[in-house]
Amino acid sequence: MHIEQIYTGCLAQGAYYITSNGEAAVIDPLREVQPYIDRAARDGVTIKYIFETHFHADFVSGHLDLSKKTGAPIIYGPMANPSFDAIIATDGQEFLLGDVTIRAVHTPGHTMESTCYLLIDADGKEKALFSGDTLFIGDVGRPDLAQKAASMTQEELAGTLYASLRNKIMTLPDDVVVYPAHGAGSACGKNMSKETVSTIGLQKQTNYALRSDMTRDEFIKEVTDGLLAPPAYFPMNVALNKKGYTSFDEVKQKGMQSLSVAAFEAAAEETGALLLDTRSPDQFYKGFIPQSINIGLNGDFAPWVGALIADVQQPLLLITEAGKEEESIMRLSRVGFDNIIGHLEGGFASWVAAGKETDTVNRISAASFSERWQQAPEQKVVDVRKASEYAAEHVNEAYNRPLAAINEWVSDIDNNEHFFLHCAGGYRSMIAASILQARGFRNFTEVEGGFGAIKKTDVSTSDFVCQSKTMAS
Repeated sequence: MHIEQIYTGCLAQGAYYITSNGEAAVIDPLREVQPYIDRAARDGVTIKYIFETHFHADFVSGHLDLSKKTGAPIIYGPMANPSFDAIIATDGQEFLLGDVTIRAVHTPGHTMESTCYLLIDADGKEKALFSGDTLFIGDVGRPDLAQKAASMTQEELAGTLYASLRNKIMTLPDDVVVYPAHGAGSACGKNMSKETVSTIGLQKQTNYALRSDMTRDEFIKEVTDGLLAPPAYFPMNVALNKKGYTSFDEVKQKGMQSLSVAAFEAAAEETGALLLDTRSPDQFYKGFIPQSINIGLNGDFAPWVGALIADVQQPLLLITEAGKEEESIMRLSRVGFDNIIGHLEGGFASWVAAGKETDTVNRISAASFSERWQQAPEQKVVDVRKASEYAAEHVNEAYNRPLAAINEWVSDIDNNEHFFLHCAGGYRSMIAASILQARGFRNFTEVEGGFGAIKKTDVSTSDFVCQSKTMAS
């Protein structure tokens, strides 16, 4: 028996590849499925099952493509009702994989179809739990995402999750290994550990939601307290996972079309496509196609695309680094952005060579910012980090305007007043800068290196929150 966690940092997502005596199972596969097929071929095993823990909201699973290419059935737990053929397991139903058994353990609460899969070895010992979004390391699944589908309040879902954890999970042996679907950075929970593997016993000792003396009411209050609004793309991903989607092979073939500068311009005009530049912030600010939005591949690319581009059907035209076209397409498809028309042949360099208009972002070093801030500390500073980051420490009198909410606070900007813009290291502030400039705002200066670099200067910082101020105050 072999268990492999295939962890994708950008999505903070764990898929699982399990083999035993010539047979394999994949749990919660990523959208691009060829790596699983290739791995099974190298191992000389047959993919027998594809297990889904629930209808994922934060990424599009590869279940459909993998099933079509291998013939392996897709398995969901009770109460799932997909629009495609699948085995809907009953609670406790077992599936034989080589010498081991995988048992479906229905654990509603995060969603009503949420199901964990318990691996039992050839000797009948319960070895590992693939816990999906029911149990994370240090946290449990948020109970607010399935309210509409379940016709339940988040408090009712939280109460259901409480029962699932107490009656189905915490009764397992302490040495059962826990393999969750997500880790720190995922929006599917609020307090996840950076660790991606644990045990039932350790979680009962350290996970706030598994305290033995916790009442149902206390659980509901603690699990629902402080939940941020889920990213806008979550419901669209659920629909794709439940109803089906275009094969990734077709998405890739379309997106890999190389467009000349003339063809790129024509496609942008004809389709109203969003120009998405996936180069690094350090490249983008020096020169880019006017109106293009920068979300760099070397960061939390897919989640930010999902959070900031309102519609997964939005036509996209890509500007990438040389050789990064396919990776950009693949990572977009993971969150359901399949309508990729093509990419600029030769990237931004070909645009420059054609003599086309370009734009830049006004960026200064943290040292220069420090000098200017000390000369006139009353100047506005906009910090686009999360509220929790800002609360920990921030530039004195800075305004906290999280990037995820840019569509809400952009209307507060006074176009006649200059402000400095920063995040933690420059990735998010360059995204914000590109969005602002695409909407006609040019009255700002972005700070290279963000707060991490600013802290090394003489700029005064505070550790209290002052979020009541408006941009116009």
